[in-house]
Amino acid sequence: MDQSGPSSDGRRHGVSDARHFLVVSHTGRSSALEATADVCGQLVAAGAVPVVAAEQWHDVMTALPELEGMVKRFEEVSPKHIELVIVLGGDGTILRAAELTRDHPVPLLGVNLGHVGFLAESERDDLGYTVGRALARDYTVEERMTLSVRAKVGEEVVYEGWALNEATVEKAERERMLEVVIEVDRRPLSSFGCDGVVMSTPTGSTAYSFSAGGPVVWPAVEALLLVPLSAHALFARPLVVGPDSSLAVEVLQRTEATAVIWCDGRRMFELPPGARVIVRRSSVPVRLARLHQAPFTDRLVNKFQLPVTGWKGPVAGD
Repeated sequence: MDQSGPSSDGRRHGVSDARHFLVVSHTGRSSALEATADVCGQLVAAGAVPVVAAEQWHDVMTALPELEGMVKRFEEVSPKHIELVIVLGGDGTILRAAELTRDHPVPLLGVNLGHVGFLAESERDDLGYTVGRALARDYTVEERMTLSVRAKVGEEVVYEGWALNEATVEKAERERMLEVVIEVDRRPLSSFGCDGVVMSTPTGSTAYSFSAGGPVVWPAVEALLLVPLSAHALFARPLVVGPDSSLAVEVLQRTEATAVIWCDGRRMFELPPGARVIVRRSSVPVRLARLHQAPFTDRLVNKFQLPVTGWKGPVAGD
């Protein structure tokens, strides 16, 4: 059971007795709005205060006018007073919740309303049970490493960002190929033409990196991954390096191709010609609330519906 949240009497931060839970949902789906109503209703019944971000306020209040007066705007509450974030949607919604709380990493408890939902902890059918566990503070917190992303032109820093899954340098135009040099620990490794380069965390190994042919890396492994996209080279294999290593991609000006950088497929920046993108481990993790202690192997099997027919299991001495 996690004991990292504020005490139930609220005195730890000098706030009122009410406990605040940020509810982040995919408001474009009716199922998410229905789940939002259920969650907020259960929180209010327990004497807690649901909190909704400004960007979702109109959708939530329009669809659920009965919540008027029971819900606070996120901007009205200090992030350090948010005890837990309950996320209703798929992995994209969880990534958005991580953005909202980046400066004050609050545990994220995901309820999957999407398809695969790798980061989510429970399914829609378990919603009442999930909120009950949240109210009881009956969960553990797992920290996931994130990436620090910086783009430079010469000595000038032109972009700084972060990512939970991956940072990707991609070509901006479909018909042109990028020419890049990849670097590990401040030393050049190879140059080639490609559609782009994915640099990811173990969390992101089951996202874009996986789709590009990268390895699946267990979350407990501290590592950085680099996966070239459609590279025209003999040596352009996925790489796995230590957590203290640095990765870099230099976009060469041999062609007129332009490049962009995407962080988690959500935040985009157009790279100037000759840009250099450096990726390192960030000192700020994302915190995921966990209700179950199931091995990651089971999560892979369940999410990808992998066949395990014929498995007999370990025997004595294994």
